[in-house]
Amino acid sequence: MNPHKASNPQTRREALLRIGNGFGFMAFASQLSQTVARANTIGASEKAMGVATLDHPQRVKRVIFLFMNGGCSHVDSFDPKPMLDKYDGQPMPGGEVKTERKTGALMKSPFTFKKYGKSGIELSELWPHLGGVADDICFIRSVHTEIPNHEPSCLMMNTGANQAGRPSLGAWMTYGLGTENKNLPGYVVLCPDVPTTVGPPLWSNGFLPAINQGTYISDKAESGADGAGMMAMDEKKDDKDKKVVIEKSFDPKKLISYVSNPRFFLPEQRRELDLLAKLEKMNGTTEDPQVEAVIQSMEVAYRMQTEAPEVFDIRKESEATQKLYGPGSTARGCLMAVRLAEKGVRMTQVYYAKGDPWDAHGDILGHKVNAKNSDQPFAAVVKDLKSRGLWDDTLVVCGSEFGRTPVREVGGGGERIRRGRDHNPFGFTMWLAGGAIKGGMTYGATDDFGFKAVEKPVHVHDIHATILHLMGIDHLKLTYRYSGRDFRLTDVAGNVLHEILA
Repeated sequence: MNPHKASNPQTRREALLRIGNGFGFMAFASQLSQTVARANTIGASEKAMGVATLDHPQRVKRVIFLFMNGGCSHVDSFDPKPMLDKYDGQPMPGGEVKTERKTGALMKSPFTFKKYGKSGIELSELWPHLGGVADDICFIRSVHTEIPNHEPSCLMMNTGANQAGRPSLGAWMTYGLGTENKNLPGYVVLCPDVPTTVGPPLWSNGFLPAINQGTYISDKAESGADGAGMMAMDEKKDDKDKKVVIEKSFDPKKLISYVSNPRFFLPEQRRELDLLAKLEKMNGTTEDPQVEAVIQSMEVAYRMQTEAPEVFDIRKESEATQKLYGPGSTARGCLMAVRLAEKGVRMTQVYYAKGDPWDAHGDILGHKVNAKNSDQPFAAVVKDLKSRGLWDDTLVVCGSEFGRTPVREVGGGGERIRRGRDHNPFGFTMWLAGGAIKGGMTYGATDDFGFKAVEKPVHVHDIHATILHLMGIDHLKLTYRYSGRDFRLTDVAGNVLHEILA
């Protein structure tokens, strides 16, 4: 045996891995190389293009998931309950509600509801802009999950499991379908700061290949003054003396600074990448999948230096488009999501803000601020997708990890306001929109007070099964063998909601 020959491949692999870190591999290896989907059925040239074998014709090519982390109250937003008005202040029939915290009597919504569009769907006063596009939306009023805590419920909504470690929805999608744009990640997560107390496990690849992990990008304004809504803006007057909103000192390159190498210009990087590829093929050794993934990740990072700053630079949008979305980090994230969809990114998630900002234990009137920051940009996503010709093959999903109780929360001491609502996983509302969804309809229902799903209950697994179905994937067939078991996103459950499909 030649000891040098035996040790060279290992030394070369270590060298390539170390060099790879300098190109942002640690940040982007999750998604920058092409997804190897169903390797036994796809040829090499098809893999390079991110083409997968579909189980049936695709209805949509990409997903935008708008996530109101913290728990939006459905009975104050999308699910009007006249019985709450009638029995306000009285005990809920059936005894005390068993949720996470101590609760008291029924509490009517402080917000009025109004019918919108030809469909006459009722939404609260918190959502006037969304009401303007109600005829394009299907509101599923009977969603339910298991555990009334943020962490397990967020994990269930994002990974199909209550415990960390399972692959996320976006990871499953890119594993099964690859990516449409080889110069951008196939799965992007946008939020000013790392959202919720869970963080990266919500967009993890789990036991799937590392290239399927989501790429988190902070969409915080340079000034850092965003928080949950405000944004560094300038206002100027145009020729007609109308105020026009213009982005102020927003540099997209700073969002993805780690993908650039300030020490080397692009031609030098190109020569270095070519050299690495040659080194890997030396001595006639068999290609190492890990090393090949590193090289491909660096290749895409190289290409991203020209394309990524462009797609994240929303300053290039017209003043009319910026005004359509309005101010705030949620608005900026929504606009970026549509731009990423336009460039072929398979899935983009837009989280509202750091922590659990929709968590209304103390005072449900806090929803006023959250909804004001979300209503206009959410509606803008619908309108903008149509104007860009993306409506027919894009799916928009919006929701929280759970809803909120119809009774007031009374736990805690002191003179605190008794106008909050506790977590409610037993029945809440999500909405879906896009050309593949029947707009202007409601599906399912909660009981008279909005506590439990009673008509056409929809589990989170059913939402996931429907999303994959629209993407051309049978959720029963998309599996990955790990630790001696064939896993899937929907575990051993999940039903496609055919009734809501156009």
